[in-house]
Order: sequence, then C-alpha cells, then structure tokens
Amino acid sequence: MKMNQQSQWGSIFTFILAMIGLTIGIGNLWRFSYVLYSNGGGSFFIPYVIAILVMGIPFLILEYGLGFSFKKSFSNLMHSIRPEFEIIAWMLVLFVFIVVTYYMVILGWDFAYLLNSFTLGWGNDPSSFFTSYVGGSSNLASATTIIFPTLICTLILWAIFWAVSAKGVDKGIGRISAILIPLLFIIMILIFVYAFTLPGFSIGITTLLTPDWSALLNVNVWLAAFGQTIFTLSIGQAMVYTYASYLPKNSKLVDEVLLVVVANTLYEIFTAFGVFSILGYMSLTSSMPMNELVSEGTGLIFIVFPQIFTTMGPIGHVLAPLLFISILFAGFTSSFALFEPLLSSLCDKFGWSRKKGVTILTVVACIGTVIFSTGISSYLVEIVDGFVNNFGILILIGIQAIIFGWFYGVEKVMPVLNEFSTFKVGKTWVFTIKYLLPILLIVIWVFGVATLFKDANSLEIAVDIVVTILVVGLSVLFTKLKPKNS
Repeated sequence: MKMNQQSQWGSIFTFILAMIGLTIGIGNLWRFSYVLYSNGGGSFFIPYVIAILVMGIPFLILEYGLGFSFKKSFSNLMHSIRPEFEIIAWMLVLFVFIVVTYYMVILGWDFAYLLNSFTLGWGNDPSSFFTSYVGGSSNLASATTIIFPTLICTLILWAIFWAVSAKGVDKGIGRISAILIPLLFIIMILIFVYAFTLPGFSIGITTLLTPDWSALLNVNVWLAAFGQTIFTLSIGQAMVYTYASYLPKNSKLVDEVLLVVVANTLYEIFTAFGVFSILGYMSLTSSMPMNELVSEGTGLIFIVFPQIFTTMGPIGHVLAPLLFISILFAGFTSSFALFEPLLSSLCDKFGWSRKKGVTILTVVACIGTVIFSTGISSYLVEIVDGFVNNFGILILIGIQAIIFGWFYGVEKVMPVLNEFSTFKVGKTWVFTIKYLLPILLIVIWVFGVATLFKDANSLEIAVDIVVTILVVGLSVLFTKLKPKNS
C-alpha cells in the first residue's frame, strides 16, 4: 500500500495545528517585523492584506482542494495532468528539500544559543560569539573548517526529527504539533506581554506603525507584500498540498484555510509588536536610534536580542531561554512540512515505506548539514536561501498556477471545495487562479531575479549554478525512472 493511502490525520483539529505549525516558523519571528518596518510601517498593512486576499487565500484553497481530491504525491499529480509536467514537480519538491537542509542548520544555531541562554554564555559580544561558535562569517578562508557546535546541535535535531517523522503523519507529526504549537503560543504571549511592560516599549510600537503613505506608490513595497505572503503561508511549495492529501472525509476545506490564515496573520502582527517593544526598550536604555537596532534575520535573533537579554539582568536569564525554545518549536514544526513533499513523492513513485524514505532522506540531509556547518555557514545559508526562494520556488509557483488553471481546469476542484464548506468559492476565485496569479508571480520573479544577480559575486553565482545543476539533474533522473508499480 502506498504511503498516501496509509497516512491520514486523526482529526481536523490535529491537521489545523499541523498547518499552523507549517505556516508559523522562524520567518514570523524575524522577517515580518523587518519587512513591515522597512516598507512603509503602518501603511504596509494595506498591500499586505490585499496580497493575502488576492494571492494567499486563493492559492491555499486550490492546494487544499487538489490535495484532498487526489490523495497522491505531488509528482504523481503533475504526471497525471500531463507526463511532461512531472519534472516541474520534482524540481519544486527538491528545492523545498534544500530549504529544510539549511533550515535545520539555523535551528542548530538556535539550539546552541538555547544551551548558552541560561548563563547568557555569549558574553558581552554576541556578534563575536555568533561568528566564532555558531554561524561563521563570509571569510572564504574559513570554508574548509567545521563549526562543531553547529554541526553537533544540528545532527541531534535531525535524530529527533527522524524519530518523530518515521512514526507517521498522525502519531508523529500530528502529536508533536499538538504539543508544540499551543506551547509556542503560550511562550510567545509570556515574552511579549512582558515586553509591553518595559520602559520604552512605546518608542518601538510608534516606530513600527508610523505610516509612510508615499510607500504605497512604490512597486517594491507591493512586491515585498506579495513576497512575504508567499514566504509566510508557504503557498505553492507542495507542503500544503501534501498535508491536505492526508485529510479525512467531510473536511470543511475553505473554512480551514481561512482559520489557518487568520491564526498566522494575527500571530505575525502580535510578534512584530513584541519584537519592536523590546527594541524600543533597548533604544531607550542604550540611547541607540531605532534604525540602528532593526535588522533582518540572524542579526536580530542572534545578535540584537542576546545584547538586550544581557542588559536586562535576572529577567534576561528567563526570557532568553523562552525565546530560543519558542524559535526551536516554531522551526521544528515547519521543518516537518518542508520534508514531506519529497518524502511523499519518492515513497509514492518507488514504493518505499515511510520509515525507509525518512531514513534515506535524513541521511542525505545530514550530509548537507556538514556543508552548511563550515566556517562560512551563515554566508552559505544566505546565498542558497536567496537563490532557492527568489529564483527557484517563485517561478515554479507561477508555473503551477498556469498548469492548474489552464491544463487541469481549476473549475473541477470547486464541487469538492464547496461541498462541506461554510464559505464557497466561485468565478472570482477561478479568475484569480487563471489570470491574476500567474501575472503577479511572474512579475515578482523578474524583480527577484534582477535583485539577486545585480550584485552577485563569483562565489554566489557558482553556488547558484551548482544548486541548479543538482535540482535539474535529479529532476530529470526521477522523472525518467520507472515507478515500482508500472
């Protein structure tokens, strides 16, 4: 029996928690607040809400409908529409698998910080700590060295990941999501409710929300809104489709999409308020202007926040572990979703058991972990992340909209979507999938590629070429190999 026929969520509630775990990841904690601040502040909510309504919700509904209808892997779905489309599916699930490989390394950095957070072991210079013991630097001379704390922490996480994922969808991923997601919400509420009591919190909130109405006339701000929507809701990456393929009968598909989107968006906004409250506190106590404190990604989580915790005194020893635990929880639940599309496709095509598939892919991912644990760890992650997301995944989402809209016929999914749902889809939804989304996504992709290659150096271009050859080569191989049951 194929993996997709065996696997099913035990309840709709378990599925929704897993879906929230999929959408709520590291990016909510560091990316949204930065994007909001740097793209017009309060005025950014207008293009962002429009992006969610025009692209995020319609495409998620499509993925839920397709996954629920077909109950097969993504590669199998594409092949059934047209055999030549199967290679598109393999390219997508391979890009997503590359993401989980470096995503787990970021969680390895977080795990290293978590172990040091009880004693604030990064000392008075978190920047130096990050470079020396966790993420390395962009100095290519360090490329041949291994950062062992990162490697060991990440391999431990992969061992835990294997133990959970091998148990299956409901007993493994479902149960861990049912524990970690409520805990994540509780911890983040504790951290940020405390943040709202700090002196200077209003400086941060005011800085975040001050609108720049002229930003609404800037095309890059709108592109940032659509890019953030793709990033935060994980649309078009076969993850949502794969999770939905494990849904039981009588599911209210459209209602579940809306619930997940609302939960993710509210969490994202709440997190941004909390992050900027803490930054406002630091601005007040250190007399540093807010624009010097606001940074994206690793800078915010692994350098700015540890500096803040060090200045907080005893409460810093409590908040620091809580923050790094919450990042670990958020990232871990997302990593299962990133892993699942390739696993599902390989098991479906080659007749592997779930345990065999999880084991093989975990070993491959651990080899990738060694590459991302060198002395240029953070620099390499940055290069691959930019290329995979701005080039690889984006264009493949646009191609999916065309395939599902025109070659499959998106209207076929409507009866399944509307059967049990309180909210129905109709002509507007069909128009969005067939016309609006392909145009928008291709425009975003063109701008993304232009940005990506404008300032790329020789190493970055070399890494991008290697990733492309790897993905395209394996996609051709997997497409040509005959399935076990043929």
